[in-house]
Amino acid sequence: MILNIETATGVCSVALARDGQLLGLKESNTKNSHASVLTLFMDEVIKTAGIALSELDTIAVSEGPGSYTGLRIGVAAAKGLCYALEKPLIGVSTLQAMALGMVHPVPADQPTHILYCPMIDARRMEVYCAIFDEKGKEIRETRAEIIDENSFMEYLGKNRIVFAGDGALKCRPLFDKHPNAVFSEDFQASAKFMISLSEEKFSQKKFEDLAYFEPYYLKDFIAGKPRVKGLK
Repeated sequence: MILNIETATGVCSVALARDGQLLGLKESNTKNSHASVLTLFMDEVIKTAGIALSELDTIAVSEGPGSYTGLRIGVAAAKGLCYALEKPLIGVSTLQAMALGMVHPVPADQPTHILYCPMIDARRMEVYCAIFDEKGKEIRETRAEIIDENSFMEYLGKNRIVFAGDGALKCRPLFDKHPNAVFSEDFQASAKFMISLSEEKFSQKKFEDLAYFEPYYLKDFIAGKPRVKGLK
């Protein structure tokens, strides 16, 4: 029994799974709502499933990269539960989980060499991204990358690439005319995409060090300038 928490993007999502099967899901894409709804979502999926928190075997959290604040909220909640319940913690790659959620059966008349590039907005023309195959294997490592018209050309020449996530839409004008670039407009991150990855890590007992685990920020946090008059 695994509680999966996704807060790395603009979506706040909680999924409860037993033996790799989804039991309950609660999520919202309301901006800046993570802190106010996450614990409510956790409580709701647990109660709806009719189980007690003590019946959880582990808690899995989306580890990043992604929103600095979102990651802190999710990891803090997951750690708190693990400490209180004396349960192990699992960290799941945000981009890998997104990539698995992007995979769909390939029609017979379509090429099978399809790659998946989840993108998370990192402001301006920069995104957090990686490239995966249909099995979730990482083909190109995770990067914080400023996207231009030459990005991904070494892959687009031989493969069809599906781009998705809140970082993909702003990059679309650069590749929209390329025949091998496909954009999934309605896709968003979800805790349900974490289930197979957290289940695999649980079976292999790949747990995090609860005291020292930190989100994968990828970039250093830079605080914005205060907008209150009189503050510098």
